[in-house]
Amino acid sequence: MSDLKQYPSNTIVALAGRRIDASDAEEPRFPLKNVNKVRRRIAEALGDLQAVGLVCAAACGADLIALEAAEQLGVRRRIVLPFAPHRFREISVVDRPGDWGVVFDHQIATTNANGDLVVLDLERDDDRAYAATNEVIIREAQKLVETPVRLVAILVWEGSKRHGSDATAGFGDLAGKAGFTRRSILTL
Repeated sequence: MSDLKQYPSNTIVALAGRRIDASDAEEPRFPLKNVNKVRRRIAEALGDLQAVGLVCAAACGADLIALEAAEQLGVRRRIVLPFAPHRFREISVVDRPGDWGVVFDHQIATTNANGDLVVLDLERDDDRAYAATNEVIIREAQKLVETPVRLVAILVWEGSKRHGSDATAGFGDLAGKAGFTRRSILTL
C-alpha cells in the first residue's frame, strides 16, 4: 500500500466490498479467517490516504471492518443503507459467520447520533436496491468534500468479477465514471 502515500490529506474514501463468505460457500471470496489480514490492509490504506471521511454501507465483512478502522483513526463515517437498519441487519449482517451484530449496532448508533446515517427506504432486497445504494455512496462521498480533496474508491474483494450481477464490480465502474481514483484491497 505504500503507493497510496502520494495522496494529499483530506481524502474522502467511498468503499464497497465483499461480505464474509457463507459457511457453505463453494468459491471463497472473503473467508472469515482473513478478517485480521484485511483489517490491517484497510487501516493501512486509510492512514496512508490521510482519509478524513469514509462512506460505505454496513454489511458484515469489508464495510464493518472499514467502519471500525475509520473510527479508530478518527475518520468521519457516513453509512448508506438501502432500507431500515433492523432489516439490513438481518439480511446483510448476522446471516454470516462472525459476531457482526454488535459491531453493526455500534456503528449505526454512532453514525446516526452524528447525523451521518442515510437510509434510502427502498422496498426490495435485490440487485437494483444495492446498485441504487452504491450510487448514493458515491454521491454522499462527493458531498463530504469541503475543500479540494482527492476522492478514492476502495474495492475490498478477491479482485475479480463474479458471474452474473456483482455489486462490488459495479461500484468500481460507477466510481471510475464519477472520477474517483480506484484501489483494491484483496480479501484472499
